[in-house]
Amino acid sequence: MTAKSNRLFFIDAMRAWAILMMLQGHFIDGLLDPVFRDSSNPVYNVWLYFRGITAPVFFTVSGFIFTYLLIRVPENGMDNPRVAKGIRRGLQLLAIGYLLRLNLGGLLKGEIYNAFYLVDVLHCIGLSILGLISVYVLTSKRKKYVFPLVLVGITLLLFLFERVYKDWSFAFLPNFIANYFTKANGSVFTIIPWFGYATLGAFISVLFTRFKNYKYLYPAAISIALGVGYLLIYQTSNAFAGLYKWTGLELFNLILSNNYLFIRLGNVFVVFAVFMVLRQFMTNKTVLKIGASTLSIYVIHFIILYGSFTGLGLYRFFNHSLSPEIVIPGALAFMIACSFLALKYNQYEANIKSQIGLGISYTKSQFIELKEISIPVLREIYIRVRLFLRRVLRTVRS
Repeated sequence: MTAKSNRLFFIDAMRAWAILMMLQGHFIDGLLDPVFRDSSNPVYNVWLYFRGITAPVFFTVSGFIFTYLLIRVPENGMDNPRVAKGIRRGLQLLAIGYLLRLNLGGLLKGEIYNAFYLVDVLHCIGLSILGLISVYVLTSKRKKYVFPLVLVGITLLLFLFERVYKDWSFAFLPNFIANYFTKANGSVFTIIPWFGYATLGAFISVLFTRFKNYKYLYPAAISIALGVGYLLIYQTSNAFAGLYKWTGLELFNLILSNNYLFIRLGNVFVVFAVFMVLRQFMTNKTVLKIGASTLSIYVIHFIILYGSFTGLGLYRFFNHSLSPEIVIPGALAFMIACSFLALKYNQYEANIKSQIGLGISYTKSQFIELKEISIPVLREIYIRVRLFLRRVLRTVRS
């Protein structure tokens, strides 16, 4: 990044990579026959490991991009126009997340299925945006270092105590709220601990903003990312073992039993480093457009794969039934199809929204016109019915 350009192309490329990884991950995981899920197969293990990196990268990059846009404007606190935009965006993602889980067949029967209330990626990212805005506004009047320190503090708090709150059922909350905190009811993601990746991404964006004009920004950032990544992946387990031995706190022993959050965070830093090293090759227009179209791609993939609204998705017909010979090229075709449809939609998005707006306006005008026409008719019918009833009642009394 230079002083002349504030756009970080490698971040857009990372987001494109993450969404494409998510597409193939969901396709293969949902349709591959369990008989081929062989943990002794090195190819399957490599795929499984990289699939586990996708969500942490996606959440971290989402937090990075939103916060980078939020803090780059001169206004502060609630005066920042990005705050209002962010609130709308967060609520929009929550609404889309619920809409994608609607089933029209159930609605026609007057039912809303339990799957509607489950929480997925869009819900968590939408709520994460609202959370980042809250932290930003609450710390806007403080010293500049308070905001990034609070962000790091949230990440550490959520990651360190994950083994404690993971088994909580949150039964005291209504299910549709509890689903944001526990997977007990079937939620795919929960806001805790995933909000921790978004806050860490926000922290990294603060550093990039503060040092954007530093001459050796990228050499320093790459070195730090690789160093931190190595420590998180290979040394955190040893560190927690040492802390447990030294303090005797059971918390550190619990973390040792499944130290995936810090290890995955290390993977995220390594991915950041790789994309920063290759940043000069990350200016392909198609790649950048894919990175900017993640929401459209997600919605399209959800409809095709899981059958939003109708229930008639690929998952219903080929659930865990395909061989690698079919599912691998199928995943590639799925990635291309979803990306192509999303880019086409974005190309005509303004026109589509305009046509929808015209349709809504036309319907509204027709409704108003119908209302104006029907009022005299209904009034006349009311008068005639009232007169008829009076005559009938007089006849009965007589």
